[in-house]
Amino acid sequence: MNAVTDINVVAETFLIQIGYIPKGYDPKTSATSIRDSVPYRLFMDYLMGNPNKAWAVEELAALMDTTKPTIYRHINKLKSMDLLESVDVEFDGAMRKGYRLRYGDLAKAWSFTEANVSMAMENYRKTVEHFQALAKAQKE
Repeated sequence: MNAVTDINVVAETFLIQIGYIPKGYDPKTSATSIRDSVPYRLFMDYLMGNPNKAWAVEELAALMDTTKPTIYRHINKLKSMDLLESVDVEFDGAMRKGYRLRYGDLAKAWSFTEANVSMAMENYRKTVEHFQALAKAQKE
């Protein structure tokens, strides 16, 4: 993958690998390709395009000519992976919750995600070991 120099190819691969965009994704809108789709454009044009800026959902929906529920659906996928952080932003004269890449940097955000996955896996392992010990003791 490191030999690929087209950022869009790397982005598509990454977004499919992490499950943000499903493999074989077929946009149900007027988008003609993954790169023209709302999830891809949200990630590349806005979050990666200006990683330090926090975006209000209303602002993104207006800029991308889509609905707030659609934006929330994709924001929530990225939040569930701990790649986004929320901060207060002003939009249309009111304070709103805004979203941006965690730390304004994808590599740092990914390190945060990896740390959380590692902790979760360690906790799962401990639970499995305890469960196995209890199951074995119950049979004795």
